[in-house]
Amino acid sequence: MNKPPDMEAACYHCGLPVPGNTHFHASILGERRRMCCHGCQAVAESIVENGLESYYQHRTELPQTADELVPEELRQLELYDHPEVQKSFVHDESGDVLEASLILEGITCAACIWLNERHLQQLDGVVSASINYSSHRARVRWDDRKIRLSHILTEIRKLGYHAHPFSAQQQEAVREQQRRQDFRRLAIAGLSAAQVMMVAVAFYAGPAQGLEPATEQLLRWFSLVMTLPAMIYSAWPFYQSAWRSITHRSVGMDVPISLGLVTGFIGSVWVTFQGQGIVYYDTLTMLIFFLLATRYLERHAREKSVEAAENLHRLIPPMATRLDEQQQASIVPLHDLRVGDTLLIKPGEAIAGDGVVTQGESQVDEALLTGESHPVPKQPGAYVYAGSVNYESPLQVKITGLGEQTVIAGIARLLDRAQAEKPRLARVADQVAIYFTTVLLLAVIVIGLAWWWIASERCFEIILAVLVVSCPCALSLAAPAAFAAAGSHLVGRGVLLTRGHALESLARVTHVVFDKTGTLTMGHPRITNTMTYQGADASEMLRIAASLEQASEHPLARSFTDAVPATERYVVLEANNQPGRGLSGEVLGKRYFIGNMALNSQLVYPEIAGLEPGASIVWLSDAQQVLAAFVLADTMRPGVTALIDQLKARKIAVSILSGDTASSVQHFAAIAGIGDWQAGLTPEGKLTALRDMQQRGDVVAMVGDGINDAPVLAGAQVSFAMGNGTQMARASGDIVLLGESLQEIEHALATGRFTVSVVRQNFTWALVYNAVALPFAATGLIAPWMAAIGMSVSSLIVILNALRLR
Repeated sequence: MNKPPDMEAACYHCGLPVPGNTHFHASILGERRRMCCHGCQAVAESIVENGLESYYQHRTELPQTADELVPEELRQLELYDHPEVQKSFVHDESGDVLEASLILEGITCAACIWLNERHLQQLDGVVSASINYSSHRARVRWDDRKIRLSHILTEIRKLGYHAHPFSAQQQEAVREQQRRQDFRRLAIAGLSAAQVMMVAVAFYAGPAQGLEPATEQLLRWFSLVMTLPAMIYSAWPFYQSAWRSITHRSVGMDVPISLGLVTGFIGSVWVTFQGQGIVYYDTLTMLIFFLLATRYLERHAREKSVEAAENLHRLIPPMATRLDEQQQASIVPLHDLRVGDTLLIKPGEAIAGDGVVTQGESQVDEALLTGESHPVPKQPGAYVYAGSVNYESPLQVKITGLGEQTVIAGIARLLDRAQAEKPRLARVADQVAIYFTTVLLLAVIVIGLAWWWIASERCFEIILAVLVVSCPCALSLAAPAAFAAAGSHLVGRGVLLTRGHALESLARVTHVVFDKTGTLTMGHPRITNTMTYQGADASEMLRIAASLEQASEHPLARSFTDAVPATERYVVLEANNQPGRGLSGEVLGKRYFIGNMALNSQLVYPEIAGLEPGASIVWLSDAQQVLAAFVLADTMRPGVTALIDQLKARKIAVSILSGDTASSVQHFAAIAGIGDWQAGLTPEGKLTALRDMQQRGDVVAMVGDGINDAPVLAGAQVSFAMGNGTQMARASGDIVLLGESLQEIEHALATGRFTVSVVRQNFTWALVYNAVALPFAATGLIAPWMAAIGMSVSSLIVILNALRLR
């Protein structure tokens, strides 16, 4: 077995001779080591920087090949820099700015989130880093020209955490492993507490029952032995978290907890060796057990809160049926699919990527994406989305988006952004918790010195009770638990929060402003009336019209094809399209014409009066006479009138800001019952009108869907973007309505107010509890075991109150 050569004779890294004219060095294991070349120096420095210096301590022989010069751990991280590997979890935002979705292992409290975010944001090249406390998912954006993903992962590892690419299956496996580990720690703490408490009964009853000193000392030693598993194994996460906080000059919740445990244990061990005095093994084991039980339940509640969001990722199937050029089917894993592939989607199967139906007709369930409970009909040319489920018959779908390029991935990114952006109330709670913990530690010193002077035998007991009873766990959980539960509830209804402040802002809304086209209305014309002539049957005329229009690319053609299923349309022969006029074709051996009056100008067209503003007329005729007139107009979305009535009942003002004509806006405003409206506005005009409302003191919620709505959506205190609107509108909106129902706006407003109410209740409870409990503990009126129970119950009350939002 070869040992590393002397650094004066050979390269410390690879073992090759060092040329006499070179001066390469690297600091390894506290000493300056010589290197043979710049390459070895760079690799050695990278190993040291990445916290893998133990590689040099544990290697038993020198590497024989170049590949062996780099530790396996470092090489695995560097694999994540490969573009092919990054395809499944990295989103290319713009040029060299990339965004990755990662899972973080080792997160135990809000202080862990703060530590990781602060450290990553200080790295040169990292644009932003946000971590979702509920799901432990991190979104990191970086400039690939300045920093590599492997470097970011190693920086996280230096802090004592582990990060790896997100996948729904892998995250569930990590969670399951964490649950098992948490349960083991909880079980061992429970067994230790049970054994020590049985012995404690003898201590409490000893003076009255004549407990002999020798027996009492034996029981102290037995309690010490039974306490060790809980103190060493079960409480280890508290020590880890506290040490991270101290080494990075921050004060986390686990600092006072760890101080209390260590102080109480050292004091009890001292008494055990002295052979007289009070030991606190029962209090320590109970505290560990109650803390672990509370966090176990809190973790379970937190995972329940993000369940709706996580379901989005689980929708994507791991395998898909791909068709080759000969229409031969083969089952392939998801990572082998490429844009342009054709998939066969059988009934009951989920769709693996976004795409366009090329063959087949069916009903597709998009409920978990849109919140709509009814299936959506799909036919050739229709778009389908990854994660939706085919219901009735096979479909062939040409893939247009995979992985991070799918709609469902975009929804997940917006959701992560919302959950990672902390609302003002959550930020305030974090700051208060940090200040409170700092003040608590100072108070412990003062209280400890006072009791050492007053009654030194009670000093350890009082310090332990103060540290335990006033831990700000409930305060730190007050806001995150409530916002996570509310966000989960709204996602399940097809309301996606994309900004952290959205719920808080919703609670203060006094004025709701709507765009008209595509928001209050459906945004595309529909057939509102059919008039027939010469005794023609209305349904038959509509069937013939839809058959003709299926050969047209005119925007109005969709109004007809949506009204008649493809299976009920006739075959059209010799179709002739005349741009600007309409088209003609032969149906059942007879030639028909559909379009405007100019298409068949020799006919006499009847007068039609009483058309609503903005309506269009499409005429159907044969060679001799007019057969039907179809009135097409934009229609009001279902439930608009009920929504306006609900908003007015809440004393919320309602307005319309639209770029459409005055007659059209007035018509729809009258139907909806909205008295305040403005028409013919440019995007700048809408923003000016919005500013005027805000200057009057209104807190405005804007609802829109188009590119021209993006500025005013961004300018409002909170904004709703329609899920079927443009990408720019969705990016500008604080909330995205994935479904078609505007009723969710009123529900979101109600949820926002309820959420802020719950957060305030949680804050009040946490502050009152700490304000009352701390003086009692400081004066010795609360025993340490009572403090442990009180602190745990306080946190549970906050969690259970927040879960009312689900």
